[in-house]
Amino acid sequence: MVNLREKPYYLKDEDIRWVEDTIASMTDEEKIGQLFVNMVTSRKPEDLENVVKNYHVGAIRYHNTSPDELYEQNRILQEHSRIPLLIASNCEAGGNGGVGGGTAVACGAATAAADDEETAYEVARIGAAESAAIGCNWNFAPVVDLLYNWRNTIVQCRAFNNSPEDTIRYAKSFFRGTRTQNMATCMKHFPGDGTEENDQHLLMGVNDMICEEWDNTFGKVYKELIDDGVMTIMAGHIALPAYTRKLRPDTADEDILPATLSPELITDLLKGRLGFNGMVVTDASHMIGMFAAMPRREQVPRAIAAGCDMFLFFNDMDEDFGYMMEGYRNGVITEERLSDALHRILGIKATLKLHKLQAEGRLMPPREQLSVIGCREFRESAAKQADKFITLVKDTKHYLPLTLEKYQRVKLVFIGGEGTVVAGKLQSDDSAPVKEMVIRKLTEAGFTVDGETPAVKGKMEDLRKTYDVCLVVLNVSGFAQYNTMRVKWAQPADQPWYVSELPTVFLSLNFTNHLIDVPMAKTYINAYLNSEEAVSAAIDKMTGKSPFKGRYNETVFCGRWDTRI
Repeated sequence: MVNLREKPYYLKDEDIRWVEDTIASMTDEEKIGQLFVNMVTSRKPEDLENVVKNYHVGAIRYHNTSPDELYEQNRILQEHSRIPLLIASNCEAGGNGGVGGGTAVACGAATAAADDEETAYEVARIGAAESAAIGCNWNFAPVVDLLYNWRNTIVQCRAFNNSPEDTIRYAKSFFRGTRTQNMATCMKHFPGDGTEENDQHLLMGVNDMICEEWDNTFGKVYKELIDDGVMTIMAGHIALPAYTRKLRPDTADEDILPATLSPELITDLLKGRLGFNGMVVTDASHMIGMFAAMPRREQVPRAIAAGCDMFLFFNDMDEDFGYMMEGYRNGVITEERLSDALHRILGIKATLKLHKLQAEGRLMPPREQLSVIGCREFRESAAKQADKFITLVKDTKHYLPLTLEKYQRVKLVFIGGEGTVVAGKLQSDDSAPVKEMVIRKLTEAGFTVDGETPAVKGKMEDLRKTYDVCLVVLNVSGFAQYNTMRVKWAQPADQPWYVSELPTVFLSLNFTNHLIDVPMAKTYINAYLNSEEAVSAAIDKMTGKSPFKGRYNETVFCGRWDTRI
């Protein structure tokens, strides 16, 4: 049973009394409702009221939109909920993960490229401030996975790198930044992503490390950050077979489960051996890595029975609520396990003083606080961090700097992505406005830019007469649709036939591993983000106005010799 007087709660008697009295006053329906994190799919006031009054949910998450819409959404939810809600953002790289118009500061890979704990702190501080302005009190960050496999798509830029020591340093700074607001941290994805290339949106992930190897890497990260006081941890749909077999030796291969359904990984390893006294939330339950493990009727209550305390997202509200209640009434979820989960959930709420803020009518910040979102101070900090992390991976033919005297006429080849899936919703590709922004920035710098794609390649002589340099911008990102994320050339004339005819510079705005698809690149730069600040910094560095400061990880070369030349 959880100890609310110890880390990470440190509750006083009066706060523990609120937890105990609240649980004692709950109906069975209210207790079951607290286990769910609902994804807001409708912002109609009546629908928002319904989810808290009839399903009694303990927390909510949402899709990003304008600050005013999100503020109003959260106001309605908190005003109609008897028990104050945890409202989660996803500010892994800054406020852009929590609210439309929020500030993108640095993803995990960019933070590691800067190799500056201040960068991690600023990511968290700005993300916390901007999401707190709309009423959020829980951040699903940082990502503490370790990127050992360059083919991995889901944490490719979200993880810091493959160093446990670096990850611990940056995560601790991230915690400090988050604590500038009344907000809980949630590191993810236990037991650890980054060793393989599979995306848990599509199938169960498998971390194949042996126990000793895991102990010295992922285990080291989790143990040290647990000791540092992280409040919540997100369990991934990721199996850890070596530990399952060690802790449950009779487990057959076909019975190995993802952590979200695995008592040996959540109860025995995370809460037992690693001593985590906080609250565990599952990763999104619509992901096939969980869905495919067993029938929905079984997986919903078994996630709680395994030791997870909150269940992330309904598939169907009536159905999943019914499955959870059925699992409680037939003993899959014991009274002891339900009580433990409720104490952890309400314990986090009490640690954040949500019960007191509710009593004082201050669960929502003043509406005037919305002015911090995208404010000048935060944009200036983002620009400062971008100056640190833009990384020159190679320039073997010394094309840089791109001076106007030598490279005034630019042929721009812009390669976009195919969209992505976020929390079960397909998001369209953002390439069009990003391309416009790149052209605008280059034009402002004095270049003449042609960003059109011709129908055919044309004559080599004409190419050399018309342009001085080719800039290939790769805005390829996304996950949850397939297990690989590679450069796709929509038009034959975009393909890199020009690299031997013109000096060609490749600039990646997202993934760090694009060299696998463009090994012929002699000049390659990782910018990590497609934000205006990152693009501006990249252009400044390409043109020699400022030096490159970012450091790359060896995984950028994808284990190939030809990517280095």
